[in-house]
Amino acid sequence: MATLAPQAHVSAEDRDRGLRLLVVEAAFSGGGAALTTGVILTAFALHLGASNIMIGILASAPFLAQLLQLPAILLVERVRQRKRIAVLSSIVGRMMLGVMAVTAFFTGTTAVLIFLAAQFTQCGLGAIGTCAWNAWLRDLAPENRLGQIFAQRAVWLTLINLALGLAAALALDLTPERSPTRDLVFAAMFAIGCITGLISARIVTAMPEPLMPPSGGPVPLRELLRLPLRDSNFRRLLGFVGSWQFAVNLATPFFTVFIVRQLQFNVSFVMVLSVVSQIANILALRSWGVMSDRFANKSVLAVCAPVYILSIVAMIGASQIGDRDLVKLWLIVLHLFMGASVAGVTLTSTNIALKLSPRGSATSYLAASATVTAVAAGLAPIIGGLLADFFSARKFELLLRWSNPQGTFSVPIVLTNWDFYFVLAGLIGIYAMHRLSLVQEQGEIEPRELISAMFNETRRGMRNISSVAGLRATTIVPVSLLRDARVRLRWNRARDTRENAGR
Repeated sequence: MATLAPQAHVSAEDRDRGLRLLVVEAAFSGGGAALTTGVILTAFALHLGASNIMIGILASAPFLAQLLQLPAILLVERVRQRKRIAVLSSIVGRMMLGVMAVTAFFTGTTAVLIFLAAQFTQCGLGAIGTCAWNAWLRDLAPENRLGQIFAQRAVWLTLINLALGLAAALALDLTPERSPTRDLVFAAMFAIGCITGLISARIVTAMPEPLMPPSGGPVPLRELLRLPLRDSNFRRLLGFVGSWQFAVNLATPFFTVFIVRQLQFNVSFVMVLSVVSQIANILALRSWGVMSDRFANKSVLAVCAPVYILSIVAMIGASQIGDRDLVKLWLIVLHLFMGASVAGVTLTSTNIALKLSPRGSATSYLAASATVTAVAAGLAPIIGGLLADFFSARKFELLLRWSNPQGTFSVPIVLTNWDFYFVLAGLIGIYAMHRLSLVQEQGEIEPRELISAMFNETRRGMRNISSVAGLRATTIVPVSLLRDARVRLRWNRARDTRENAGR
């Protein structure tokens, strides 16, 4: 029978069994998340009549709640039973989804406020559980398999999101807006999310927890937080995390509002875009996981993060194109890029924080990272919601004109409402990439080496596109090519140095 107590000794067999359960658990936790977060959560709030500021507060809940990881540090250090904390907080938190399901049958401000309160409660308990969960996994998972394990887990999460996303899109497409039938659809989604979340907690109880190292006595919270802040390299990572989270969360929480209200598409199309993004996510995850293990997480981040930021800025194009079919195509292409790039960003940003945290003392490091994330990502959507009315009454027009003997060609660019958010996200994202360049990680290679190897493999794969094996090869970047590219580049640099010295 599974126990919530830690084990003094975890055998290799128990460890492997726990890591397998970690992947299986993703199917259930991913199922709950697929039906209760992201596009569906925002669509449900819009269905209840939430305003822009309420949407911003709703988007900030998962991040601001992470501030509870600060007292959670003390809880973990005092109780020293990370599995017990993770499981119990998960059970109570997932029950809040049942409360949110009931609000579907009510209307008005009261229903929205109850909805927001339940979301904050769930996120707060989730933050406490996450603090214990991350420190637990840091001691359970071998460092050289972190990328592989989390990539497998992420694939499961993405597959579940894909399947349930299609089902949700169909259900929303078949039900009229603000109808009793749609009330039932939203209620069912959150009720199912509650059930699958409870099953997830049950699976977690069967995973082994290594006993924490002996405590040297109570340590003040301030002292715990000073540990990562004394680490200059980790401070640089925190600088990247903070600026990156602010940039991304200033814009992405309002994608659904932008597409539904400004572009006048229905919610089911937003769900289709989410599915497209998940497909790209699946195709890219394996390669990012392999590369982060073989080389460095920073190298993958340096490629994926700029692509993601540029895709956010390119959302401006959707409001500039007149043809609605072209707008749909543009949004689909952007979501393909965002899905593939965010797979690498999500995987490696978690792994790099784990990798730079000392084993056995990861709790304070991860909590510091979570705190910076909470403040930056929590404030961004609230500021975005507060400024929504300000930007909706502003317009910026730019006329690009090309003249030649045959005539004049003009392209007007008009920025309104949410377009401003995409531009601001891009500017802050550029600063975030500068902060990332200052972080040091063992094994990192230059981004151009990764890109060069990826292009080489793509060209090689295109020559074999006629076969099934060749088609599959276009989605995988063999790490041997990256290693060879790295070796060749360094050999060429050494040769040039010798030749210059001989002169």
